Amino acid sequence: MSLKLYFSPGACSFVPHVLLQLSGAAFEPTMVKLHKGEQYGEEYRAINPRGQVPVLVDDGKVITQIVAIILYLDQKFPEAKFLPTEPVARAKAIEVLAWMNNTVHPTFTHIFMPQKFSDQADVQAALKTFNTQVYKGLLSELESLVVNHLSPSGWLSGEVLGPLDAYSLTLTRWGSIAGIDPTTYPSLWAHVNRVANDVQVAQVIERERLQLNLYKSA
Repeated sequence: MSLKLYFSPGACSFVPHVLLQLSGAAFEPTMVKLHKGEQYGEEYRAINPRGQVPVLVDDGKVITQIVAIILYLDQKFPEAKFLPTEPVARAKAIEVLAWMNNTVHPTFTHIFMPQKFSDQADVQAALKTFNTQVYKGLLSELESLVVNHLSPSGWLSGEVLGPLDAYSLTLTRWGSIAGIDPTTYPSLWAHVNRVANDVQVAQVIERERLQLNLYKSA
C-alpha cells in the first residue's frame, strides 16, 4: 500500500486521518502510542527524527508537519475539494489553518505538557493555569469563526467537510481535556457534533476510540 499515515489517537494527526478517510483512497493507518514512548524508538525516529505525529508516507516519500500534510493531500486529491481553489478564499482558509496550528495548538501543549517548557513544578503549574485561561479565549475565537464564517454548505473549509472542520473538533476536544466545558460554546459544539456525525469521520473516531467530550465538572 503506497499511502501510510502514522497517527496517535486524539492527536492533531486526527485531521489528516479524516482527510484520507474522506478521500476514499486506500491507506494504511498506523498507530503510534505516544503514552508508551513509541515515538522515541529507533524505528520511528528513522522515519521522523523529531519523534512527532502525524507522518505521511506516500510511495516511500516522507512528509511531516500537519500543515504540509494537509496541503499535500489537498493537491493529491483535488476532486475532494478539501480547500478552496479561488485564491483569496484559499488564502483565508490557510490563514485559519495556520492560526489553529501555530497559536491554538501550542497553547494546549502548554496546558497538557508544561514539562516541555520548564523543569520547575511551580512554573509548570503556573503555565497550566495561565494557558487554560488563554485557551478559553481562543475557543471563543473559534466559536466566532463558526458563527460568522461557515460556508453556505455549513463547513469551515469550503463547500465540503475539510481540514478546518476536523481541526476544530480536535481543538474543542482538547479543551474538554483541559477542564473547559465545550457546551459553553454552543455554536462550536453543535458544529463539532455535526463533524463527528459524518459517516467517514465517525469511522476515524471509532478507529481512534475517541470520546468527544472528556470534560468533568468539579
